[in-house]
Amino acid sequence: MTRMKAYYRETVAPALFKKFGYKSVMQVPKLDKIVINVGCGEAKENAKVVDAIMNDLSLITGQKPVVCRAKKSVANFKLREGMIIGVKVTLRDEKMYEFLDRFFNVALPRVRDFRGINPNSFDGRGNYSVGIKEQLIFPEIEYDKIDKVRGMDINFITTAKTDEEARELLTLMGAPFAK
Repeated sequence: MTRMKAYYRETVAPALFKKFGYKSVMQVPKLDKIVINVGCGEAKENAKVVDAIMNDLSLITGQKPVVCRAKKSVANFKLREGMIIGVKVTLRDEKMYEFLDRFFNVALPRVRDFRGINPNSFDGRGNYSVGIKEQLIFPEIEYDKIDKVRGMDINFITTAKTDEEARELLTLMGAPFAK
C-alpha cells in the first residue's frame, strides 16, 4: 500500500466522516481516478508529435497513454473524423495515489510564481480540474530531451456529491489551494 493510500485510510477518511456526519463509511468521498489529457492540434501535420507526447506522458505517469481521435469533422479546424487530436492517461489505485503525491509535493512547487491552485475549478459534482502550462515541472522530464513545451489538463474525479466535500477531500490529501 502506498503512503498516500494509507494516509487516506488513517487520516483523511475519519476526518471527513466526522466533519460531514456521514451515517456509513461508504458515504465518505474518495478519489476515484485521475485523468491526464494532452491535446495536440499540430498532430495533423506532424505524426511524430504524438510519439513525443506519449513518451512524455508515460514518463510522468508510468503508464501507457491512449490516443484520442476526433469524433466529428470540423471544417473550421481543418479536422476530419478519425484524426488524432490528443493523448490521455487514466490513473487508478496505486499509480493514482503515487501520482497525486508527486503532483502536489514535487511538481506544483516547481511552477514559477506558484501561489496555489485555483479553489474554484470544481464542476459542481465534486470533480476538480487543473491546467498546467508546461510539462517541465515534472522531475521525470529532462529539459534537453523535449521538442516543445506543452501543457496538460489534469482532472481529479471523486465520489463526492458536492464541491464542498471534494474541496475538503483534496485539501486533506495535500492540495495547495490558493488562499
